Amino acid sequence: MSIRSLCLLVGVLLTGLTGCSHHHGSYEHAKGDYYWGKASQDVSGLVEKHVKNPETVKQVNVVMGEMIAEIKSAREQHRQFHRALYELNANYSAAPEEFTKILDELNNSRMRSSAKILGLRFKMKALLTAEEWTALSEELNRYGSRYYGKGAEGGAAHQ
Repeated sequence: MSIRSLCLLVGVLLTGLTGCSHHHGSYEHAKGDYYWGKASQDVSGLVEKHVKNPETVKQVNVVMGEMIAEIKSAREQHRQFHRALYELNANYSAAPEEFTKILDELNNSRMRSSAKILGLRFKMKALLTAEEWTALSEELNRYGSRYYGKGAEGGAAHQ
């Protein structure tokens, strides 16, 4: 599997799971928790389906849990940065540098989170055989495409 395909897989996983967390109002907070739990159960089921060794299933599910927790945390940080931008935008005298500072912090936060998730992804890959990795990757790609259409599946053809 090429690096491009692997990065696409991580992106699909991220977008699939973060898509579940989007809220349009504070009254839906409990609903967001439901979706995170549902995503966690779905991914755990996919791991159990494709990984043969029960001990490896446990280890992979721990890593997946860490990934999901990081994705959830990153999503919340993203919302906080956007809230700060909205508040700053309401300030008529806000300087462009103030916006740039928030955007820089947002981008740095994304990079830290992406690096952590990528490290966890390689940790998970090291636990799996090539066949398990390929089967799980394809299944996760299909899982993500349920939320984002067929475009998410297109990258798998370039392996």
